[in-house]
Amino acid sequence: MPVASVLSAVTEAVVELIGDHGLYAVFLLMLVDAVLPAASELVMVYGGAVAAGAFAGQHVVLFGERLDEGFPAYLAIAVAGTVGYTIGSVGGWLIGLYGGRPLVDRHGRWLHVGPERLERAERWFARWGDAAVFLGRITPVVRSFVAIPAGVFRLRLVPYSALTLLGSAIWCFAFAGIGWALGSNWERFHDAFKYADYAVAALLVAAVAYLLFRARARTRRRALERST
Repeated sequence: MPVASVLSAVTEAVVELIGDHGLYAVFLLMLVDAVLPAASELVMVYGGAVAAGAFAGQHVVLFGERLDEGFPAYLAIAVAGTVGYTIGSVGGWLIGLYGGRPLVDRHGRWLHVGPERLERAERWFARWGDAAVFLGRITPVVRSFVAIPAGVFRLRLVPYSALTLLGSAIWCFAFAGIGWALGSNWERFHDAFKYADYAVAALLVAAVAYLLFRARARTRRRALERST
């Protein structure tokens, strides 16, 4: 299936879910996105647009009560996304903690965390420590592949959860704010932003390649120093 068709199908599914279930769909989709990519940018931008009252018949409802359009609805959408993502991240951490490497070896392809990706994550955590969690949570593409490796490598739960909460709050409030500001023009933003996703991914690959090059250069230099 062409990439454009896949993106269109994902967009339609996300829009329909949020249109039908509002706040609860945002919470659930962001919970899933913490472990498996679920178009979190689109979820939060569209949710913000709904909060702004951009679509007739779509409102933000909490426990049967309709929230006023504007800041109250925006706040509810952003908080729902943040809480959902944080809970999902803790769930992913638990999967990695109790499943460990055997789980990744057997079922990694279903979780999008194969042995090679796990090795890259190990180097990432070794280099940046707990800060890798925060950086991962605010980086497109990477953000959905942090939780399970964090559990496999037994990152401490409290700092992991705190940094995840902070990173996801920045992400959710920012993208919901963009949707709130753009209103019904959210789709134009999404079409443009997907290219930013690709650019960020390319930059990350280049950065990792550069770090590996430097590490190998240091190793060779030390080997030469020992031999002389």
